[in-house]
Amino acid sequence: MTKDDPNMRAAVIHEHGAPEVLKLEEDFPKPTAGPGEVILRVGASSLNYHDVFTRRGMPGIKVPMPMIMGIDVAGTVAELGEGVEGWKIGDRVLVDPVDREGKRGLMGEMVHGGLAEYCRAEAHSLVPVPDEVTLEQAAALPVAYGTAYRMMMVQGQIKKGERVLILGASGGVGTCCVQLAKSVGAEVVACASSQEKMDRLKDLGADDCINYIEEDIAKAVYSRYGKPHRHKPGNGVDVVINFTGGETWARCMRTLRPGGRILTCGATAGYDPKTDLRFIWTYELTIQGSNGWKREDLHKLLEMVAAGELTPMIDTVFPLEASNEALALIEDRKVFGKVVVTP
Repeated sequence: MTKDDPNMRAAVIHEHGAPEVLKLEEDFPKPTAGPGEVILRVGASSLNYHDVFTRRGMPGIKVPMPMIMGIDVAGTVAELGEGVEGWKIGDRVLVDPVDREGKRGLMGEMVHGGLAEYCRAEAHSLVPVPDEVTLEQAAALPVAYGTAYRMMMVQGQIKKGERVLILGASGGVGTCCVQLAKSVGAEVVACASSQEKMDRLKDLGADDCINYIEEDIAKAVYSRYGKPHRHKPGNGVDVVINFTGGETWARCMRTLRPGGRILTCGATAGYDPKTDLRFIWTYELTIQGSNGWKREDLHKLLEMVAAGELTPMIDTVFPLEASNEALALIEDRKVFGKVVVTP
């Protein structure tokens, strides 16, 4: 398409449903910049399980249709709206997709996201991308890495020497959790569903891995590190990272030592698991929630990537026309790290 073409290519949903409702359109209207807004030439957009929920439909959330999904977006500034200062055409930027002023809603859910050639964003939501960071790496950060950073470093305060059990370790959030825990000198026990994923997690720095398909998580921890006991503080694990919920919640709680804590930022496998309260008060456990990320977390993550202290794990980069295939990797839980789409 040319610069003056009023249309663009975009992957669009017009209704909720199965994978086939996400369709590539060759002539979707290109956005224009209003006051305080910019238009980005999308360089990369990474997908998250939230995009699966958006495509399927979520109770209580009315998504305006048609909708271009893709919460995480990085690109270059192509157009400046009236009153925009501090940015110029060609600047490489990452979009903080959360509507922190409460006017528009989440990008890729309430306003058009990154599965397109161009994307509109509020100028105040932009974060500069250092030259040392690729747009694909930048796009991998907000939802998964931003969430992991806040949960692990800001809320959870993971410390050197702690033994950390990470569920969902092979996904976007999980691979970041592994790297962050190792960066402070913690011992990492990562859970995954295959030998291939466990091998890759060990390459990433995990000290030990548990195949939760073949082993009961609690029994595996007991056999390796001893069963937690009030008078044996060294048994079990210090911290559990569980953003899956569901059937894993009660079992992983049993792996915590006295005074241990469980960190959670989601519930991808079920939000209302059974909880045995006796373990919480008997072992004086702490349950610490973490919700999303702050703008300063994105700045810190970009600094870490630029300095070589953190490497966003990108499983596959797909072209825009393969957006359905990209989302299927996440929906079928076959991904290791992040999936990125480029126009």
